[in-house]
Amino acid sequence: MKIEQIRDHKRRYLDLLLEGDEQESMIDTYLYRGDMFVLCDGDLKSVCVVTCEGDGVYELKNIATCEEYRGRGYGRRLIEHILEHYRDRCRVMLVGTGDCPRILRFYERCGFTVSHRVENFFIDHYDHPIFDCGERLVDMVYLRKEF
Repeated sequence: MKIEQIRDHKRRYLDLLLEGDEQESMIDTYLYRGDMFVLCDGDLKSVCVVTCEGDGVYELKNIATCEEYRGRGYGRRLIEHILEHYRDRCRVMLVGTGDCPRILRFYERCGFTVSHRVENFFIDHYDHPIFDCGERLVDMVYLRKEF
């Protein structure tokens, strides 16, 4: 298993990034200002983008694992790598996601705790309805991990 930071040609991973964030214009708001990491185990398994929000606060903006490899620990391993990579400069790592119990449990198992929510985020910022866990997403739930 190998995790590497991608500095150039980040859009070549757009198909996988769109699994984590369905709207390309939203990805464009953070892709080039963020750090991108990919996890390969023979071939590409997972990708993520992390942005610096200032004052020691970083945000995991997008994490996605290829559908056929989900549930095998690749996303968790990538998050562990990210947390270690930013440990010396990060005071708080944030991650925002839809209000889906399965995904919230995943982040909680990775050491995050629920912080706050942004009401109507998925209605106000996306040009089409976003669904996850069989439900239309409305609010963005933020989780945090303090160092």
